[in-house]
Amino acid sequence: MKDEDDFASLLDQFEGGSAAAAADVDEPREGARVRGQLVSIGSELAFVSFGGKSEGSIEVKELLDADGNLSVQVGDSIDAYVTSKDERDGTLLLSLHGRRMHGAAELEQAFLHKTPVEGLVTGPTKGGVEVQVAGLRAFCPVSQLDIRYVEDTEAFIGQRLEFRITKYQGGRHANLVLSRRVLLEEEQKAMAEQTRARLEEGAVLPGTVTSLKDYGAFVDLGGVEGMVHISEIAFGQIEHPRDLLSVGQQVEVAVLRIEKTDNPRHPEKIALSIRALAEDPWKDVERRFSVGARVAGKVVRLQPFGAFVELMPGVDGMVHISELGAGRRVSHPREVLNVGDRVEATVLAVDVEKRRIALSLSSEKQENTKAEEGEGDAYRNRSAPSFGTLGDLLKERLGRKD
Repeated sequence: MKDEDDFASLLDQFEGGSAAAAADVDEPREGARVRGQLVSIGSELAFVSFGGKSEGSIEVKELLDADGNLSVQVGDSIDAYVTSKDERDGTLLLSLHGRRMHGAAELEQAFLHKTPVEGLVTGPTKGGVEVQVAGLRAFCPVSQLDIRYVEDTEAFIGQRLEFRITKYQGGRHANLVLSRRVLLEEEQKAMAEQTRARLEEGAVLPGTVTSLKDYGAFVDLGGVEGMVHISEIAFGQIEHPRDLLSVGQQVEVAVLRIEKTDNPRHPEKIALSIRALAEDPWKDVERRFSVGARVAGKVVRLQPFGAFVELMPGVDGMVHISELGAGRRVSHPREVLNVGDRVEATVLAVDVEKRRIALSLSSEKQENTKAEEGEGDAYRNRSAPSFGTLGDLLKERLGRKD
């Protein structure tokens, strides 16, 4: 009986030790970024489950929007940082942002545990910016201010931002070096995992315009970036993406293609389209631009063979060079028109399948010109008074002699 008691005791110790070891392995450390599900929201605290790991709590005020309303509900997933641990019950204390530190001792602990800290960017300095953290001066290199290249640091002055302490030297004059970029990269990585889970050709996703180039616009889908080629921004002809888009603008895009790459930082090339979600302007072209109708438009392109006229955004008609001269020969459309000219034209033909509209610039002016030319021909062909031939004159004189 004693042996059985000893065995049961040893088994309890073993299981208890295993459970403790498992808890140590699974429990997020201080400073770690964690993702969990909200299981309850009280008046002051909300509780988060980590799916079998330790439970965490977060102050409800951190979950309020600018108007003071809850921005989440029970069942939602949230990302947060582990700021500390309640030693009484083992609950992890969480924060959506790096907590404010007080004094060098807490900063040293934040450095050791990689806990985010909040700092006020106070001004530019050589190679970066100066940041006030817990009453101490710190330095953030310009390369660590953002994920993307920062050309002008002035935009960051006066902002309270989260940083990670990458270098800490205590003493009378503490030396602190910060990085905001590492936190953004971690956040981007977490968001990218969620985005890739729903990333497929044909998917419609929200995004934010991050940069504009001559050839298109780059859009952040949530940790993953794609590009909208200039031809996929709108149906109409545009000179530059900035004509319709701006950096920071919220857009909705359709995923056209996903191509894998060998670049670990950008493992895929994602082709996007804004135009694919817009209504096709050619849908009712035949009704709007019937053959024989007079239409107005703006000259948008000139080619050796003719001029393209925008009739409405996304719908262009073409005036063949033979329809430009009002009866006279034209070597190039620029002899008659300039890009930007407003013109009136007649619809000659409509081919919806090929998306072509043939136009003619024949007008009253052209008809008047033809009329004037006709009058000139009539004048030139009009018979002048005839004085007869030399033979007729001789016959007339001989007749008189007779």
